[in-house]
Amino acid sequence: MTIHWDRTLLVGDVGGTNARFAVAHMIEGRPVLEHFESFKGADHPTFLDGVKAFIDGCEEKPTGGVIAVAGPVTDGTIDLTNSPWRVSEAELATLGLNPIKLINDFEALAWGAPVVPDADLAWLGEPVEGDPDSTVAVLGPGTGFGMSALVRDGRGGEMAMPSEGGHACFAPGDAVEDEILRILRRRYDRVSIERLICGPGLLNMHRALAEIDGRETHIDDPAEITRDALADPDSPCGHTLARFCAILGAVAGDIALTCGARGGVYVGGGIAQRILPFLQVSPFRERFERKGRFTDYMRAIPTRVITHEHAALLGAARVAFART
Repeated sequence: MTIHWDRTLLVGDVGGTNARFAVAHMIEGRPVLEHFESFKGADHPTFLDGVKAFIDGCEEKPTGGVIAVAGPVTDGTIDLTNSPWRVSEAELATLGLNPIKLINDFEALAWGAPVVPDADLAWLGEPVEGDPDSTVAVLGPGTGFGMSALVRDGRGGEMAMPSEGGHACFAPGDAVEDEILRILRRRYDRVSIERLICGPGLLNMHRALAEIDGRETHIDDPAEITRDALADPDSPCGHTLARFCAILGAVAGDIALTCGARGGVYVGGGIAQRILPFLQVSPFRERFERKGRFTDYMRAIPTRVITHEHAALLGAARVAFART
C-alpha cells in the first residue's frame, strides 16, 4: 500500500441510524483524525446534503476522501440497507471531492481494526495474541449486522474483503434456538443472522423467548431490553441478552472458521460497547470455541471488542491515503 502524505481528506462512516465524518491527515505513518461531526440520518433529507453540511463547516476543505457506508457498493453507488439514503461517487464529486470512493462500512473497519491502539480494545477471554501473519475478521451488531475480513498473505500484503455476511442464514446451536428459528420463520421467509443479532433482532429474540416461556411481553424498544438486562441479569431481559451474546459468540466463531481468521476476531458496533461488562461474563467465548473437532483451533484465536469510537474512520483514512 503506497501512502501519500500531503492532502487533507474527508472520511465518513455512515450507518443505518448515524453518520460520522472527520478530516484525516497521515502523520508518521498513522492516520490522524480531527474535526469530528456526528448526526442522525434523519437530520438531512439526502446523503449529499449531510456531506455538504460537514464540508461547509471545515476550515480546511478536504479535496478527496473515502466514505464507509452500511450496505453493498455497486458501480460507485450505495443504497443503504437500513436507511432511505442513496448516493453515488459521481454526486459526491460535485462537492469538490476528487477522488472520492464509497466502501462498505465493515470493509473500512477491517482496515482500521489492526491500527486501533491496545488501550481501545477490550479482551474477551484468552488468548491475547493471534498469528500476526494470518487473516483477521471483524463483525458487529448495530442497526444491522456487518462483517468483513482483512486477508494477509504472510509477506506484508493485506486486502480487506467487503461482505454482506450478516445476511447469511442463522444456524441454531441448541433446542431453544431451534424454537427461536421456528417462531421467526412464521414472520420471515428466511431467517438471517441479522434477524437476531442487531438492535431490532434483540427485540425479535425477546419476543420469541417470551413465547417459548409462555409469558407476555409488552417491550417494543431494544434499548429497554438492554437497560433491564444490565440492571438485573436474572430478569427475562437478562436471559434475552445472555442468549444474544451466546449467539453472537457462535456466529463470530463461524466467521472465524470461514475466513481462517487465526489473526483474531474484532467485535465492533455500538451494542458491544454498551453491554461490554455483560458480554465479558456471558457465554460468548464458550460458544465461540464450541466448534466440535475444531475446538482447539478456536481456542488459539483471540477475540476483542473495539472500544475506539472512530475505528471505521481510521480504516477509511488508510484507504483514502493509499488511493490519492
